[in-house]
Amino acid sequence: MNSFSELPLIEPLQKAVKEEGYTVPTPIQVQSIPHLLEGRDLLGCAQTGTGKTAAFVLPILQKLWQNRKPVQRGTPRALILAPTRELAAQIGQSIRAYGKHLRITSTVIFGGVSQHHQVIALGQGAEILVATPGRLIDLVGQRYVNLGAVEILVLDEADRMLDMGFIHAIRKIIPKLPQNRQSIFLSATLEPAVVTLAKTLVHNPVHITVTPEEATVDRIEQCVYFVDRERKDALLISLLSNPSIKRVIVFTQMKHVANRVETVLNHAGIRSDAIHGNKSQAARTKALESFRRGIVRVLVATDIAARGIDIDEITHIINYELPHEAETYVHRIGRTARASAEGDAISFCSAPERDYLRAIERFIHQQIRVVRDHEYHSDIAMNAVGENARPPHKGGGWGRNRGQGGRPNHRGNSQSYGGHRRHGSSSHRSSYGQRSHQRRQ
Repeated sequence: MNSFSELPLIEPLQKAVKEEGYTVPTPIQVQSIPHLLEGRDLLGCAQTGTGKTAAFVLPILQKLWQNRKPVQRGTPRALILAPTRELAAQIGQSIRAYGKHLRITSTVIFGGVSQHHQVIALGQGAEILVATPGRLIDLVGQRYVNLGAVEILVLDEADRMLDMGFIHAIRKIIPKLPQNRQSIFLSATLEPAVVTLAKTLVHNPVHITVTPEEATVDRIEQCVYFVDRERKDALLISLLSNPSIKRVIVFTQMKHVANRVETVLNHAGIRSDAIHGNKSQAARTKALESFRRGIVRVLVATDIAARGIDIDEITHIINYELPHEAETYVHRIGRTARASAEGDAISFCSAPERDYLRAIERFIHQQIRVVRDHEYHSDIAMNAVGENARPPHKGGGWGRNRGQGGRPNHRGNSQSYGGHRRHGSSSHRSSYGQRSHQRRQ
């Protein structure tokens, strides 16, 4: 399918999609929209950046519009559950953008802010409600929301819902919904716990799996810098002196590290802001908007806070700290290389993170190019094995992505990287920066 015009969407939606600059639908949109318009349940395996939001928002808008009913206070006809405030807000933005030529009311509710304005919006009537589970439970309990008329349920990023501990909230919400409804279940992975949850929500669903996010890795130029932990700040400032790194997300594991990195960068004259769970919603929204508009060049983020960020033209991802789960690495670097574009992912690896890097390479089935020719290179980090290659705390955070072989095989580790040198291991300021710049011309 080469054009949105080939999809069975009504003219107001076609017009809105065109005004948003979209011409060719993504695979998940092509596969999902016709089935959803027919009222089928859907079980989809798709990651952020595949166009999944439009894949369910467009059919919802069309179905509600074609089957108009009086708007009732606090009684939505479509419920979209999202794991984070940022993702919920962005889904709300998509609903407004795609529905600009339709008189469909919608609102977004999430925690971390006063419920006052959300209650007012619900009282005015919202046919589509986008919500995070915790705030929804609160407002249902206070009788500001009645879920008895929901015709369409969407559970977006179900795997992240489970990771964040929302399973109990979801189990409280489901019994309050009509059994006779259309259900759309979306997840980046279909692990056993996710599939178990899906079976309780969808009935005879259409199964759709778009190209796994790992394929996005092929469009991303990846490299790793081995560096001692105490020299990461200096390395980061050095790399950001490269003008080809125009819009970058720097990932950290911990909130306090994100705050510290933001402070270090701003003191170095690099406009930066941080988002994480301890930031107020107003501060997070302001930071995202500044980043989107280019006022802030660097966004320092933790994984949960960054979930659902959908900003185009992110040129680089820098993993200041490697994630504890290999799958999270793929989610992180997928923030660049959006919509078939290319991107760059740079990782810092200290000795206690060495095993994390090995797990990542097994997960993506490739070795990441090593950049050695820089003043902060650490042979100790590169060659770390055994206990020296793991964080000092118990368990090491391996989670479910340890791989079939358990702990990595450390044999021949430095030799394997030696073979990778033929792809070019140069300083970031020289050939790497030139390559990045030339590729984007």
